[in-house]
Amino acid sequence: MAEKMKLPIGIQTFQQIREDGYYYVDKSRYAVHMAQQGKYYFLSRPRRFGKSLFVDTLKELFSGNRELFKGLFAETNWDWSKSWPVLKFSFAGGVLDSLQSVRSTLIEQLSWYEKQWKFNGNASEINIRFKQLIRHIHNNSGLRVVILVDEYDKPILDAIEDRQKAGKIRNALRDFYSVIKDNDAHVNFTFLTGVSKFSKAGIFSGLNNLRDITVSPQFSAICGYTQQDMDGLFAIEMEGLDRDEVRRWYNGYNWMGESVYNPFDILLLFSERTIAPYWFESGTPTFLVNLLLEKGVFTPRLNQTISSEMLLSTFDVDTMPIEALLFQTGYLTISGSRRMGSRIQYQLGYPNLEVQSALNDVLLKAMMTDPSAAEASISRLYDLLLAFDPEGLKQHLHALFAAIPHDWHRKNNIAHYEGYYASIFYSHFASLGLDIRVEDATSLGRIDMTLLFNGQVFIFEFKVLPSKKTPSKNEPSKDVPSKNIPSKDKDLALTSPPDNDHRGNSENSALKQIKEKQYASKYRDRGEPIHLIGVEFSEKERNIFSVEMETLV
Repeated sequence: MAEKMKLPIGIQTFQQIREDGYYYVDKSRYAVHMAQQGKYYFLSRPRRFGKSLFVDTLKELFSGNRELFKGLFAETNWDWSKSWPVLKFSFAGGVLDSLQSVRSTLIEQLSWYEKQWKFNGNASEINIRFKQLIRHIHNNSGLRVVILVDEYDKPILDAIEDRQKAGKIRNALRDFYSVIKDNDAHVNFTFLTGVSKFSKAGIFSGLNNLRDITVSPQFSAICGYTQQDMDGLFAIEMEGLDRDEVRRWYNGYNWMGESVYNPFDILLLFSERTIAPYWFESGTPTFLVNLLLEKGVFTPRLNQTISSEMLLSTFDVDTMPIEALLFQTGYLTISGSRRMGSRIQYQLGYPNLEVQSALNDVLLKAMMTDPSAAEASISRLYDLLLAFDPEGLKQHLHALFAAIPHDWHRKNNIAHYEGYYASIFYSHFASLGLDIRVEDATSLGRIDMTLLFNGQVFIFEFKVLPSKKTPSKNEPSKDVPSKNIPSKDKDLALTSPPDNDHRGNSENSALKQIKEKQYASKYRDRGEPIHLIGVEFSEKERNIFSVEMETLV
């Protein structure tokens, strides 16, 4: 087994990693193959996936720094007799959310290369300076230029909540990037990478000759760590860790090929020796969460999202399909696909438990508007499930829904109340990072939600009771008077549970549906206690009307 090396946490410089004794997963074979197969490339990957390190690897490869590739694939598969002039642009540093900040960083980077190549770039327009620099380098060196752009879309995403400002930045960058295509005779190789893939009618309208390798199977593992890397290079780091749990929590990102782990997660896991949502916590997706709530997305089906190839590419400042946004930012990944004539349809799902639990956790806290109360409710839920306290669970679930602000109900855009209730219910349970199955198929129907936890099976069925006619001013109100909530849930309680004297009287109650459709049959072979839980919501009360439970042993 190899000796331990230093963990390259946050290091994106290929030279430093190779010279200072850090772990390095060899990605040079991808760089060599790309140079041999084509000239213009584009790659989209989520943040903190190693894009910047790969761009820097390309820079050192084309610059002819052979010593850095000793023992790697490129050492014996690259023509080292020639080094190419490289222009590497990066938007990774700082917030660039205005035209002025974008212009300033481009001028700074152009000036550095102009000084290096002894060229006086005095044109007022940045795109003209870029064009002149490319031609000057080719004419003076006799070699065509390699152009690398890291985080090409970051300035647009920095300003994305201001659509007008983001649109102006997009147009400015489009003009800059279009110079590359117009100078094809002077360019040897081009690679652009970022988080988002903007539509061809947007930023790429001036650079429409790029080969998009985002979902090319041969490049699925171009960024990230494979299972082979985990079992080989990192074998000594995996000692003492639960391999199955690590796989469930961090593996699963897929772009039509081999699945990978997020490097940021894995390096911090090796350092801290504790499973935690490292990648998710490295950047709070405020814009994404707000958009999900604004659109009223049905969260239980996020893990079963269907999207076409065209829809995933229809992303621009003014058009941001939820599916495309979730996929490009890494909160959903490809779990399957099928060809429909000339079209490809993708099935998207959570890549792993980290994303499932962390995204639902932040969604729940946004819906409740009180993060502290939401955190307490999650902890309370876990304890109730662990002890399986039926009465405590009923009271807790009511307190959860009572804590959702009234104004959120009014603004919520989910088409039907069952979707609204199911979304909150699912996000609450999913935030724990447990084994949850939504719309679980059986021979007689689909179970709304199944939870496998602590050697027990929990089967949930949801039902919404329609709102009754509102009483007139002369009629007495039939609202249920308040009662005291048990102290463990008092921080959540805004109102008390409604009177449940009528629970179970419905001819078609939620619990009765579970039993009639024999949903428990699917899990009897496990030999574990099965809890049947029918949850009925009151549209009028905007809360749980009743929770019926029955345990099969």
